[in-house]
Amino acid sequence: MSVAPPLFTFDDSFARELEGLYDPWQAAPAPAPDLLVLNGPLAAELGLDADQLADAAGVQVLVGNAVAEGSVPIAMAYSGHQFGNYSPRLGDGRALLLGEHVTPDGRRVDVHLKGSGRTRFARGGDGKAAVGPMLREYVIGEAMYALGIPTTRALAVLATGERIMRDRGPVPGAVLVRVASSHLRVGTFQYAASTGDRDLLRRLADHAIARHHPSAAEAPNTALALYERVIAVQAELVARWMHVGFVHGVMNTDNTTISGETIDYGPCAFMDRFDPATVFSSIDHGGRYAYGNQPRVLQWNLARLAEALLPLLSDHTDTAVAMATEALQGFGPQYETHWHDGMHRKLGLHRADGSDADVARLDAFVQAVPELLRAQRVDHTLFFRRLSHVLRGDSGPARSLFADPGAFDAWAESWLALLPVERAACEALADELDLVNPLYVPRNHLVEAALDAAVAGDLAPVRRLVEAVSQPFDERPGLEAYTEPAPDHGAPYVTYCGT
Repeated sequence: MSVAPPLFTFDDSFARELEGLYDPWQAAPAPAPDLLVLNGPLAAELGLDADQLADAAGVQVLVGNAVAEGSVPIAMAYSGHQFGNYSPRLGDGRALLLGEHVTPDGRRVDVHLKGSGRTRFARGGDGKAAVGPMLREYVIGEAMYALGIPTTRALAVLATGERIMRDRGPVPGAVLVRVASSHLRVGTFQYAASTGDRDLLRRLADHAIARHHPSAAEAPNTALALYERVIAVQAELVARWMHVGFVHGVMNTDNTTISGETIDYGPCAFMDRFDPATVFSSIDHGGRYAYGNQPRVLQWNLARLAEALLPLLSDHTDTAVAMATEALQGFGPQYETHWHDGMHRKLGLHRADGSDADVARLDAFVQAVPELLRAQRVDHTLFFRRLSHVLRGDSGPARSLFADPGAFDAWAESWLALLPVERAACEALADELDLVNPLYVPRNHLVEAALDAAVAGDLAPVRRLVEAVSQPFDERPGLEAYTEPAPDHGAPYVTYCGT
């Protein structure tokens, strides 16, 4: 009789190396688990057997009812600034790290449950999650991955077979199986620093370096090198969010990763009409995490990481503060470089060519685009996508987005004059633009409609939406409904934390 191979190739380096930053824990029983979604492409990338994951025994492991071979489930500890207010003890209040799966090519990824029941870090909640928010994380994560933005991803979403109470009444419960490069956060370092255990903080830094930024191990000051690398990956990440009109919605320090991946798709959404003040979260009353604030909030979060790392930077506090301050001052220029480079690609402008004066002229032109879009209430995604239509000789689709079409005409004349190609080569440039400007993003009204259908038992709209956004740059017949924004009327779109 043959013996089935294990579901995962688990290791537990976090648990081995970082005692004091977790509690061993077990998931709450799920009475009648049902696999709603299995991410087959992700399973294949990880070297996992999708059929084995989907069978009865696999479902029991994915929902947390059974423990896979090699798994050491733990609830991870971390602190965090939530909307600017410090909480010294957050942690996985409704989540568990099952282990670190080692892929056939040697890559290490966390396999993590969300909605698996209360842990000692729970803060009054029931520790459960609902089907809608967990499917939202699946949809948005796959869209971000397809857009080339570093992200955590959902391996599976499972209904638990129970009803859980939320503000709007009972809803079906669910567990998300999330895969990430790791779940190390700024808040993890804040928690370690708060213990006063410098050895624990050092072990955490060494673990993060080995896991994500191994080149930092060769630096004279490894903690400073780690900090500089986290600044670099986060500066690039937030620039990529800005390029696609993504609003995270809950940029707390416990949702800022050391790896530079996007994590925790709660009250997130993509902008339709461009406005830097766009807020989707129902609890962000002051607009702290508005679209236009995201770069400065990210820098603020990185300052909190610096505070946690100070004991490792130098034995002298003043020296440590000076080192961290100098490093953090590099965030702004790095972000601006990434933002400008990405915007030049979206507009078909070649910033690297020409004199300093030419580059300055192009940068000034690009810098003015957001204000044009805001003043004209232009759809962010469609504006950039329809620029390729202009290059192919049809300005109508782009022009129709503007409240004042004359404003587009004037802008387009200036834009065309700056392009680095002759008119005869515009078709090739149009093709280039279509490779960087998506046509399909998870439009908010479509996400909500798909989630409502799924909660009612129909998963087909979620599957169709994921199919559309998984190839965001490739125009396909029959998907026209996935390209249009919601009608411009009614109450502003609001999202809720995935609790």
